Amino acid sequence: MKQKWGNSGHRAKRSFGQNFLVDESVVRSIVASLSLRPGESIVEIGPGRGALTAELLETGADVTAIEIDRDLHPLLLENFGSRSNFKLIADDILQVDLNELLSNIDASGSVKIIGNLPYNISTPILERVSKARHNFSRAVFMFQREVVERITARPGESERGYFSVVIEAAFESVALFDVPPEAFSPRPKVWSSIVRLTPKPASAADEPRFRRLISMAFAQKRKTLHNNLKSVMPDADSALETVGIDPGRRAETLTLAEWVELYQVVEKKS
Repeated sequence: MKQKWGNSGHRAKRSFGQNFLVDESVVRSIVASLSLRPGESIVEIGPGRGALTAELLETGADVTAIEIDRDLHPLLLENFGSRSNFKLIADDILQVDLNELLSNIDASGSVKIIGNLPYNISTPILERVSKARHNFSRAVFMFQREVVERITARPGESERGYFSVVIEAAFESVALFDVPPEAFSPRPKVWSSIVRLTPKPASAADEPRFRRLISMAFAQKRKTLHNNLKSVMPDADSALETVGIDPGRRAETLTLAEWVELYQVVEKKS
Protein backbone atom coordinates (compact mmCIF):
# COMPACT_ATOMS: atom_id res chain seq x y z
CA MET A 1 0.00 0.00 0.00
CA LYS A 2 1.46 3.37 -1.04
CA GLN A 3 -1.30 5.51 0.40
CA LYS A 4 -0.82 7.13 3.78
CA TRP A 5 -3.93 5.35 4.98
CA GLY A 6 -2.16 2.04 4.39
CA ASN A 7 0.89 2.78 6.54
CA SER A 8 0.39 5.82 8.75
CA GLY A 9 2.46 4.94 11.80
CA HIS A 10 -0.70 4.95 13.90
CA ARG A 11 -1.10 1.74 15.89
CA ALA A 12 -4.52 0.14 16.05
CA LYS A 13 -6.18 0.34 19.46
CA ARG A 14 -7.89 -2.75 20.81
CA SER A 15 -10.05 -0.57 23.05
CA PHE A 16 -11.71 0.83 19.91
CA GLY A 17 -11.83 -2.53 18.12
CA GLN A 18 -9.72 -1.09 15.30
CA ASN A 19 -8.92 -3.19 12.24
CA PHE A 20 -8.06 -0.87 9.37
CA LEU A 21 -9.12 -1.74 5.83
CA VAL A 22 -6.09 -1.81 3.49
CA ASP A 23 -7.33 -3.73 0.43
CA GLU A 24 -8.03 -1.24 -2.37
CA SER A 25 -10.31 -3.56 -4.33
CA VAL A 26 -12.52 -4.08 -1.28
CA VAL A 27 -12.58 -0.32 -0.68
CA ARG A 28 -13.75 0.30 -4.25
CA SER A 29 -16.42 -2.42 -4.03
CA ILE A 30 -17.84 -1.04 -0.79
CA VAL A 31 -18.05 2.52 -2.09
CA ALA A 32 -19.55 1.34 -5.39
CA SER A 33 -22.40 -0.32 -3.46
CA LEU A 34 -23.58 3.13 -2.36
CA SER A 35 -24.09 4.40 -5.93
CA LEU A 36 -22.91 7.87 -4.92
CA ARG A 37 -23.24 10.89 -7.19
CA PRO A 38 -21.34 14.20 -7.03
CA GLY A 39 -22.90 16.53 -4.46
CA GLU A 40 -24.65 13.78 -2.50
CA SER A 41 -24.08 13.72 1.25
CA ILE A 42 -22.67 10.78 3.18
CA VAL A 43 -21.84 10.24 6.84
CA GLU A 44 -18.88 7.95 7.50
CA ILE A 45 -18.79 6.35 10.93
CA GLY A 46 -15.25 5.59 12.05
CA PRO A 47 -13.07 6.62 9.08
CA GLY A 48 -9.94 5.30 10.80
CA ARG A 49 -6.92 6.04 8.61
CA GLY A 50 -9.14 7.17 5.76
CA ALA A 51 -9.18 4.29 3.27
CA LEU A 52 -12.90 4.56 2.56
CA THR A 53 -12.80 8.33 3.03
CA ALA A 54 -10.38 8.81 0.14
CA GLU A 55 -12.52 6.75 -2.22
CA LEU A 56 -15.72 8.48 -1.08
CA LEU A 57 -14.24 11.91 -1.74
CA GLU A 58 -13.22 10.85 -5.25
CA THR A 59 -16.91 10.33 -6.10
CA GLY A 60 -17.54 14.04 -5.49
CA ALA A 61 -19.81 13.33 -2.53
CA ASP A 62 -19.81 15.57 0.55
CA VAL A 63 -18.30 13.47 3.35
CA THR A 64 -18.94 14.03 7.06
CA ALA A 65 -16.65 11.70 9.01
CA ILE A 66 -17.14 10.91 12.71
CA GLU A 67 -14.02 9.62 14.47
CA ILE A 68 -13.61 8.95 18.19
CA ASP A 69 -9.84 8.31 18.14
CA ARG A 70 -8.21 11.70 18.58
CA ASP A 71 -4.82 10.29 17.56
CA LEU A 72 -6.24 9.83 14.06
CA HIS A 73 -7.57 13.36 13.68
CA PRO A 74 -4.23 14.93 12.56
CA LEU A 75 -3.80 12.24 9.88
CA LEU A 76 -7.33 12.71 8.56
CA LEU A 77 -6.98 16.49 8.50
CA GLU A 78 -3.56 16.29 6.84
CA ASN A 79 -4.89 14.09 4.05
CA PHE A 80 -8.37 15.53 3.58
CA GLY A 81 -8.65 18.80 5.52
CA SER A 82 -8.08 20.93 2.43
CA ARG A 83 -10.95 19.28 0.57
CA SER A 84 -14.08 21.44 0.44
CA ASN A 85 -16.27 18.32 0.52
CA PHE A 86 -14.76 16.92 3.74
CA LYS A 87 -15.81 17.61 7.33
CA LEU A 88 -14.46 15.88 10.44
CA ILE A 89 -16.50 15.51 13.62
CA ALA A 90 -14.31 14.57 16.59
CA ASP A 91 -16.78 12.58 18.64
CA ASP A 92 -18.10 9.18 19.66
CA ILE A 93 -20.93 8.08 17.36
CA LEU A 94 -22.73 6.69 20.41
CA GLN A 95 -22.83 10.22 21.86
CA VAL A 96 -23.93 11.93 18.64
CA ASP A 97 -27.60 12.76 18.05
CA LEU A 98 -27.80 10.93 14.73
CA ASN A 99 -31.27 12.20 13.85
CA GLU A 100 -30.20 15.81 14.38
CA LEU A 101 -26.94 15.36 12.49
CA LEU A 102 -28.60 13.78 9.46
CA SER A 103 -31.44 16.29 9.28
CA ASN A 104 -28.99 19.19 9.58
CA ILE A 105 -26.95 17.83 6.67
CA ASP A 106 -29.98 17.29 4.44
CA ALA A 107 -33.55 17.59 5.68
CA SER A 108 -34.86 15.64 2.67
CA GLY A 109 -33.65 12.33 4.10
CA SER A 110 -31.36 11.56 1.16
CA VAL A 111 -28.14 11.27 3.20
CA LYS A 112 -26.28 7.95 3.01
CA ILE A 113 -24.26 6.27 5.76
CA ILE A 114 -21.18 4.05 5.64
CA GLY A 115 -19.00 2.46 8.29
CA ASN A 116 -16.47 -0.27 9.05
CA LEU A 117 -17.74 -1.04 12.53
CA PRO A 118 -16.25 -3.05 15.40
CA TYR A 119 -18.19 -5.97 16.86
CA ASN A 120 -18.39 -4.45 20.33
CA ILE A 121 -20.63 -1.57 19.21
CA SER A 122 -22.67 -3.32 16.51
CA THR A 123 -25.80 -3.58 18.67
CA PRO A 124 -25.98 0.06 19.86
CA ILE A 125 -25.06 1.31 16.37
CA LEU A 126 -27.88 -0.69 14.79
CA GLU A 127 -30.31 0.58 17.43
CA ARG A 128 -29.40 4.18 16.67
CA VAL A 129 -29.43 3.72 12.92
CA SER A 130 -32.81 2.01 13.07
CA LYS A 131 -34.32 4.89 15.03
CA ALA A 132 -32.83 7.45 12.60
CA ARG A 133 -33.81 5.65 9.40
CA HIS A 134 -36.33 8.30 8.28
CA ASN A 135 -33.41 10.70 7.89
CA PHE A 136 -31.26 8.69 5.46
CA SER A 137 -31.77 6.74 2.24
CA ARG A 138 -29.21 3.93 2.42
CA ALA A 139 -26.56 2.54 4.75
CA VAL A 140 -23.68 0.20 3.98
CA PHE A 141 -21.85 -1.33 6.93
CA MET A 142 -19.05 -3.80 7.46
CA PHE A 143 -19.43 -6.05 10.48
CA GLN A 144 -18.04 -9.39 11.53
CA ARG A 145 -19.68 -11.99 9.32
CA GLU A 146 -21.66 -13.54 12.18
CA VAL A 147 -23.32 -10.16 12.85
CA VAL A 148 -24.43 -9.86 9.22
CA GLU A 149 -25.71 -13.45 9.33
CA ARG A 150 -27.85 -12.48 12.33
CA ILE A 151 -29.07 -9.27 10.69
CA THR A 152 -30.16 -11.03 7.50
CA ALA A 153 -31.39 -14.34 9.01
CA ARG A 154 -34.82 -15.44 7.81
CA PRO A 155 -37.55 -17.36 9.69
CA GLY A 156 -36.43 -20.84 10.68
CA GLU A 157 -32.71 -20.11 10.44
CA SER A 158 -30.71 -20.72 13.61
CA GLU A 159 -29.10 -17.26 13.45
CA ARG A 160 -32.48 -15.52 13.62
CA GLY A 161 -32.97 -13.49 16.76
CA TYR A 162 -34.20 -10.20 18.16
CA PHE A 163 -32.19 -8.03 15.79
CA SER A 164 -33.12 -10.10 12.76
CA VAL A 165 -36.79 -9.23 13.33
CA VAL A 166 -36.26 -5.60 14.32
CA ILE A 167 -33.95 -4.94 11.36
CA GLU A 168 -36.33 -6.71 8.96
CA ALA A 169 -39.17 -4.52 10.22
CA ALA A 170 -37.12 -1.37 9.66
CA PHE A 171 -35.05 -2.15 6.55
CA GLU A 172 -34.62 -4.13 3.39
CA SER A 173 -31.32 -5.83 4.23
CA VAL A 174 -28.96 -7.47 1.75
CA ALA A 175 -25.67 -9.21 2.53
CA LEU A 176 -23.42 -8.07 -0.33
CA PHE A 177 -20.09 -9.89 0.01
CA ASP A 178 -17.57 -11.26 2.50
CA VAL A 179 -14.19 -9.73 3.30
CA PRO A 180 -11.22 -11.92 4.34
CA PRO A 181 -8.98 -11.15 7.34
CA GLU A 182 -6.03 -10.28 5.10
CA ALA A 183 -7.89 -7.20 3.84
CA PHE A 184 -7.19 -5.53 7.20
CA SER A 185 -4.31 -4.34 9.33
CA PRO A 186 -4.03 -5.76 11.90
CA ARG A 187 -5.69 -8.94 10.66
CA PRO A 188 -8.77 -9.95 12.64
CA LYS A 189 -9.30 -13.62 13.48
CA VAL A 190 -12.64 -13.76 11.67
CA TRP A 191 -14.15 -12.87 8.30
CA SER A 192 -16.19 -9.72 7.84
CA SER A 193 -19.24 -9.07 5.66
CA ILE A 194 -20.81 -6.07 3.97
CA VAL A 195 -24.52 -5.43 4.48
CA ARG A 196 -26.72 -2.84 2.77
CA LEU A 197 -29.73 -1.44 4.64
CA THR A 198 -32.49 0.45 2.82
CA PRO A 199 -35.06 2.06 5.14
CA LYS A 200 -38.70 1.00 5.03
CA PRO A 201 -41.58 3.42 5.75
CA ALA A 202 -43.03 3.80 9.23
CA SER A 203 -43.69 0.41 10.80
CA ALA A 204 -44.03 -1.47 14.07
CA ALA A 205 -40.25 -1.18 14.36
CA ASP A 206 -40.82 2.40 15.56
CA GLU A 207 -42.80 1.20 18.57
CA PRO A 208 -40.83 0.47 21.79
CA ARG A 209 -43.51 -2.01 22.85
CA PHE A 210 -43.04 -3.98 19.61
CA ARG A 211 -39.32 -4.22 20.31
CA ARG A 212 -40.04 -5.29 23.88
CA LEU A 213 -42.37 -8.06 22.69
CA ILE A 214 -39.67 -9.39 20.35
CA SER A 215 -37.05 -9.17 23.09
CA MET A 216 -39.19 -11.13 25.55
CA ALA A 217 -40.04 -13.80 22.98
CA PHE A 218 -36.34 -14.36 22.25
CA ALA A 219 -35.29 -14.24 25.93
CA GLN A 220 -34.26 -17.91 25.81
CA LYS A 221 -34.05 -19.10 22.22
CA ARG A 222 -34.38 -22.80 23.00
CA LYS A 223 -37.69 -22.24 24.77
CA THR A 224 -41.11 -22.00 23.15
CA LEU A 225 -43.13 -18.82 22.81
CA HIS A 226 -45.39 -20.10 25.59
CA ASN A 227 -42.50 -20.56 28.02
CA ASN A 228 -40.82 -17.26 27.20
CA LEU A 229 -43.97 -15.14 27.36
CA LYS A 230 -46.12 -16.73 30.06
CA SER A 231 -44.41 -15.01 33.01
CA VAL A 232 -44.66 -11.52 31.49
CA MET A 233 -47.89 -11.95 29.50
CA PRO A 234 -50.46 -14.10 31.32
CA ASP A 235 -52.73 -14.11 28.25
CA ALA A 236 -49.91 -14.88 25.80
CA ASP A 237 -51.38 -18.18 24.63
CA SER A 238 -54.71 -16.51 23.92
CA ALA A 239 -53.04 -13.78 21.86
CA LEU A 240 -50.98 -16.33 19.94
CA GLU A 241 -53.99 -18.50 19.17
CA THR A 242 -55.99 -15.46 18.04
CA VAL A 243 -53.55 -14.98 15.17
CA GLY A 244 -53.18 -18.71 14.51
CA ILE A 245 -49.72 -19.14 16.02
CA ASP A 246 -49.02 -22.36 17.94
CA PRO A 247 -47.70 -21.40 21.42
CA GLY A 248 -45.36 -24.38 21.11
CA ARG A 249 -43.38 -22.73 18.30
CA ARG A 250 -40.06 -21.02 18.89
CA ALA A 251 -39.57 -17.32 18.23
CA GLU A 252 -37.14 -17.80 15.34
CA THR A 253 -39.81 -19.57 13.26
CA LEU A 254 -42.18 -16.58 13.07
CA THR A 255 -42.34 -14.37 9.99
CA LEU A 256 -42.32 -10.58 10.25
CA ALA A 257 -46.01 -10.54 9.27
CA GLU A 258 -46.81 -12.88 12.17
CA TRP A 259 -44.88 -10.68 14.60
CA VAL A 260 -46.73 -7.57 13.47
CA GLU A 261 -50.11 -9.31 13.70
CA LEU A 262 -49.29 -10.66 17.17
CA TYR A 263 -48.19 -7.21 18.31
CA GLN A 264 -51.44 -5.66 17.10
CA VAL A 265 -53.49 -8.26 19.01
CA VAL A 266 -51.42 -7.77 22.17
CA GLU A 267 -51.92 -4.02 21.95
CA LYS A 268 -55.69 -4.43 21.62
CA LYS A 269 -55.77 -6.68 24.68
CA SER A 270 -53.63 -4.35 26.80
